[in-house]
Amino acid sequence: MHRIDPEQGIRRFYSLMIERHLFGTMRLVLNWGRIGTNGQELVEIFLDDLAAGEALEGAVKLA
Repeated sequence: MHRIDPEQGIRRFYSLMIERHLFGTMRLVLNWGRIGTNGQELVEIFLDDLAAGEALEGAVKLA
């Protein structure tokens, strides 16, 4: 996802994904920042894919 508003100087990106960790846990990986930079990353770990999916849906509502 991205948000661009030239009038306000806003050029941001958002990336959200769920991935399975090597040991079977699920990871929700969130990346965000200014377009053209590496941005920031937050990783949350969950025991199952259902919990990770619910967290992803909650994060999408905030973005």
